[in-house]
Amino acid sequence: MMQQRGNVPNMFRTLAHRPEIFQTAIAHLEAVINTGTLSPKLKELVVVRTSQMNGCEYCLASHSRIAIKLGWTQQHLDEAANFGSSTLFTPMEKAALHLAERMTLNEAPVTQDEFHSLREFFSEGEIVELMAACGLFNYFNRFNNFLDMEPTKNASETSASEPALLEHQHHEVVARK
Repeated sequence: MMQQRGNVPNMFRTLAHRPEIFQTAIAHLEAVINTGTLSPKLKELVVVRTSQMNGCEYCLASHSRIAIKLGWTQQHLDEAANFGSSTLFTPMEKAALHLAERMTLNEAPVTQDEFHSLREFFSEGEIVELMAACGLFNYFNRFNNFLDMEPTKNASETSASEPALLEHQHHEVVARK
């Protein structure tokens, strides 16, 4: 992670307490975002919207920066909550954002009408890609929110020798209670 990013995100420092979970989380994240036929840009929009709905400041800090690097603007991210009435998003992007909201806020099975609407823009494999991005970040959001994870500092502000943060985070959470 240090070689790729210049830092190790706090969540992954915490997961490193269990190397098997750490390794598979990284592999799963890479597969979800960087494989398939949909662009990482669209998947990051879904990630940001999922994280907005879950109020995950940790994931929003990191993935908003990534989304902007991939071509979204701050205005796009700010209007994602009102995508239905926004003119900034294409119908395909709105369908992806709707899926993110639907998966995050309603665990009921997808209806035939909803599936038909998705199929107007996406193949079944692409729907799986979007669902995987949303599902993975619902997991990451809950993990980080539960621990009140502090957003990771930029690479220039982080030292490679910093210890894993789980114990520090836990003590901060307990101290606030």
